[in-house]
Parts: sequence; C-alpha cells; structure tokens
Amino acid sequence: MSDNNTSAGGFSHEKVETNNLLMIVLILLVIAVGGLVEIVPLFFQKSTTQAVQGLKPLTALQLAGRDIYVREGCYNCHSQMIRPFRAETLRYGHYSVAGEFVYDHPFQWGSKRTGPDLHRVGGKYSDEWHRTHLINPRDVVPESNMPAYPWLEKDQVDAASMPAHLKALRTVGVPYTDAEIAAASQDVKGKTEMEALIAYLQVMGRSLK
Repeated sequence: MSDNNTSAGGFSHEKVETNNLLMIVLILLVIAVGGLVEIVPLFFQKSTTQAVQGLKPLTALQLAGRDIYVREGCYNCHSQMIRPFRAETLRYGHYSVAGEFVYDHPFQWGSKRTGPDLHRVGGKYSDEWHRTHLINPRDVVPESNMPAYPWLEKDQVDAASMPAHLKALRTVGVPYTDAEIAAASQDVKGKTEMEALIAYLQVMGRSLK
C-alpha cells in the first residue's frame, strides 16, 4: 500500500516542502495559470474590447496634452478610474468602464487619491479656470498642495513628432485616418503645452453619458 502523501511518481509533499527551488517554481506556475484564467477571457468580451458609443480617438492636440499629462507625472496623484462605490459615484459621476479607454495606450486607471479623480473632469471647469489652476493651483483651490506648472504656458508642442505618434497608435488599433495623420503637425502648430493639456483635460470622461 502506497503512502497517502506520495503520488505514483514519488512526488511527495515532503519533497516539495523541503526543496525551496521546486516550491518557488510550483508557486509561480500556479500564479501564472490562475492569472491567465482571469485575464485571457477579457480579451474576448465586448465590454472590454469595444469602444462605448460616441467614443472618438483623441485629436492631435488632445493627444499632445495627454503626453504632457504623462510626462509631468499627473497620474502619480490623480487617477482616472471612478470605482463603482456610492461614495465615488456621488462625488465624481458614473463609474469608469473599460470601453471608455480602448484607445488609451497605456490607460490611466488607478486608485491614487492624493488629488481628486480626473476621469469626469471634462467640461466641469472653464479653460481659464484650468489655466489659472496650472499656473498657480492655490489661486483657485487655496488648500491645494499641487505644484505649479507655469512653463507650460511658454513651451510649445513638438508638432513634428505628432504624425509618427498617430501612426504608431493606429498600428495598435486606434482608428486614425490618413487625413488625420497628415494634418497632425498643422493641427498643433503654434500651440502651447498649456493649451494642449487643457484640451486633454476638457475631453476626459465625456464619452459616456
């Protein structure tokens, strides 16, 4: 009669528990399989792969603003993911859904709350409010600990880089047309980084009504 703790191949619990390398390999294998089981189905669900009705790719100016948002590390303090909790939906609006972010590479989901969630900030304030807030946040929010970004009002968008950026995004599924790619440089020519960032902020979260 074989030991209950030993399989037909002699693969015992004791052997696994006393061999650190084997234990690590088996743990990683279990995590990998479990992760695949959770993640792979998401690639085939319409709710996570298809854009919500009305969602459009960012314009060249908005895309330049998004690059500035990432470059300046805005995501370190502000998430763009309203979780489906009453406390958050009452404050920020409808919870975030994956279909709103299918054109984002990478998306800006997260739960960081040093500052307020920005997903539904689009249209909430005027362009002038955002400009004042970025130049000196305490002029409009006295208790803010956000740093100022006055140089954005002087620095101009790198227009020459935009066509290549749109073209790269098209290769990963963002439906930019040839005309939009060709016009990208002209669309941002002479625009400041402040204008670009505000254009991006003003479109955040407006696709889902």
